[in-house]
Amino acid sequence: MADIKRVFLIVLDSLGIGAAPDAEVFGDVPDCNTLRRISTDPAFRADTVRRLGMGEIEGVEWLGKGAALKTVGMRLREKSRGKDTTTGHWELAGIVSEHPMPTYPDGFPEEVLSKFRAATGRGVLCNKPYSGTEVIRDYGKQHLETGDLIVYTSADSVFQIAAHEDIVPVEQLYEYCRMAREILQGEHGVGRVIARPFTGEYPNFTRTANRRDFSLTPPAPTMLDAIKDAGMDVIGVGKISDIFAGQGITRSLHTHSNTEGMEVTAGLAKEDFHGLCFVNLVDFDMAYGHRNDISGYAKAFAEFDAWLATFLPLLGEDDALIITADHGCDPGDTSTDHTREYVPCMMYGEKLRYAKNGGTRPTFADVAAHVCDMLGVAYACEGKIDRALPELSEGRLLDIAKLGMSVAYTPYSGYKVGAALLDESGQIWRGCNVENASYGATICAERTAFMHWAQSGAAMRGQKPLAIAVVGGKDGVITDFAPPCGICRQVMMEFCDPDTFRILLTNGKEVRSYTLSQLLPLGFGPSKLD
Repeated sequence: MADIKRVFLIVLDSLGIGAAPDAEVFGDVPDCNTLRRISTDPAFRADTVRRLGMGEIEGVEWLGKGAALKTVGMRLREKSRGKDTTTGHWELAGIVSEHPMPTYPDGFPEEVLSKFRAATGRGVLCNKPYSGTEVIRDYGKQHLETGDLIVYTSADSVFQIAAHEDIVPVEQLYEYCRMAREILQGEHGVGRVIARPFTGEYPNFTRTANRRDFSLTPPAPTMLDAIKDAGMDVIGVGKISDIFAGQGITRSLHTHSNTEGMEVTAGLAKEDFHGLCFVNLVDFDMAYGHRNDISGYAKAFAEFDAWLATFLPLLGEDDALIITADHGCDPGDTSTDHTREYVPCMMYGEKLRYAKNGGTRPTFADVAAHVCDMLGVAYACEGKIDRALPELSEGRLLDIAKLGMSVAYTPYSGYKVGAALLDESGQIWRGCNVENASYGATICAERTAFMHWAQSGAAMRGQKPLAIAVVGGKDGVITDFAPPCGICRQVMMEFCDPDTFRILLTNGKEVRSYTLSQLLPLGFGPSKLD
């Protein structure tokens, strides 16, 4: 695309939109749904995100349609083996993690703790999975008396260190985290070491906003590296720099709350930069999801939605906005841990040229692919782009498919079908169904279009089909949609990218668009033979 100057990528930390198919494998109930859960609270508001098309994303139809802006919407499924912040953000930036990061349901082994004690000169308390607010309540007094550090974990791959700011100054706590980060590598390479400072007197301790995350360095270049190497700005807001260990970041602005993060982002919209502004709003997860605070989460979302209405006018015609999430954290779930969920992805911008509804995508890395495409930066990852067909092409395809239907040979069923196939060269191939007295020898319109395309040599030249329009009806009268049969879908699987190839259908009144992967989930294609 390369005609976008600034991309604002905002991650609503933990705003899942429904259980992923493998949620139970990750210990989550099949009805976990962060957004749906908070929508039950009276404080919930979603007026602005509805204008951006959130209610038209697959699985979020219950929110109600209302897209009034030029937007692109899709549902993203995480491909990585995890449901934590680091894994989610890395995949959004292009890295799919095939192996889960280590977790410690029984606490950290002595080989880790002995090195940590030796490095810090302090003892260790707790060393087990714990709620962040409960651990300081239960161990805070002993910490004040001994100066020992409270070390705990969760269901995620984290090593958390809690300390009272009067006992361990914040900068000293950060240094202890850096020491732990050096120790926790290789086999024990947890995703994040987290500083958890607190204040107050027993038993009324309170965590402060001075949390800091110290992540592993990404194992491969991300979109951040690609954008930075292209000479552009990569501005991290909130804990973005921490999540990527500073890699690929040209400027970092740490924030302490959603409110501050939104204020900083609005300020950056008034600056002249070229590149990516990557924002994490952590309160949704840290302050409300993990604390099972449905009402607090709903209020925070309503505040974001209201702020978003004031932010959109700050964007120019050369800007793009992407709003997504990194995992779920259903505050009504039985646990306080993250939940394995789909996440929303809404893109807004005057110059976007992508398919309006991308359906469900197989990886968060689609975000990286779109960001780099917008900025004109070369970056290879598993993410893919679904470009919009020009309106003229969509209408023309349907018209040509109707011409194909008019010459269909259907003496036995009378059901005529026409198809029109478009490839990336811009050429269109027409097809119709041809029946045979031996019914099994009948060939569908879609396959005749594909065979015309293939015999032209397009397949051997490596040209990719982009879309096919299919129309059909008894005696050539279109009254309902005519989706491809199973055999035709399999033929499409042979030549097409299932996540981007579009199938256009009409009932004579409305046009519907599907990707091949929507009509043929878990399709068997050439890649299965590798």
